Order: sequence, then structure tokens, then C-alpha cells
Amino acid sequence: MKLMRHFLIGVLPWLALPAFAGDFDGSKPLICATVATMDCMRGEECLAGLPEDIAAPAFMRIDFARKAVVGPKTTSPILLQEKSEDQLLLQGREGGFGWTIVLDGERGEMTATLTNRDGAYVLYGNCTPL
Repeated sequence: MKLMRHFLIGVLPWLALPAFAGDFDGSKPLICATVATMDCMRGEECLAGLPEDIAAPAFMRIDFARKAVVGPKTTSPILLQEKSEDQLLLQGREGGFGWTIVLDGERGEMTATLTNRDGAYVLYGNCTPL
């Protein structure tokens, strides 16, 4: 859990602001914020909560030029970036966790997961161009 908190504090905050269509195709840097989370442990029910319940930071940037997700304390490389007609998928790994961020291509709504063998965190939020 301590390692997960370190990762979340460093990398996974999100900011909810309005945006414009086409801003979520990987061509512009983004700033993001989480608005809701789920904490899912193997063999147990998922617990809904707020970002602070799982020590998620308030903000993060997605820097496509650097191919990185940048938080206040940690930068995590984007290892895979795949754009389709209606979404942008990013994947990476850090601290024993694999992560996936999926952005709605039009509205900037985001779902992120962090997983390891014990369970998963799911974060919901919004992004806006910098």
C-alpha cells in the first residue's frame, strides 16, 4: 500500500475544466484531476471514494512531447500510446504497478487504472489542454 500511495501522490491527480474537441488526440499537453475513485482488492468488494481516500494527488500533467505522465513528485514514462477514432489509450508501469489511462477523444473524460497482483485502483476524472 505504501508503494501505491507513493505512486498516486507522484503521478495520478487530475483537473476538471472545460475543453474543446480535438484537444485529446495526443497533440497538446494536458492537465488532469480525479473526481472519484474505486479501491478494489482481490476477493473483496470495491470501495467507492474520493481521490484523497487513496492519496491521489490533486493534479498531473500528460506531456506527450516527453512521453510522460508528470506528477508533483514522480514522472512516469508513457510506454504505449494508441489513438482510435473516439479515444486515446496510454499505458505504463511504475513501482510494481501497471497503469492505463483512457481519454475520451472529444470531451477529455478520463478513466485510469493501476493494477498489481493484489488488486486495482480505478480513477475517474477530466482533463483539459494546458
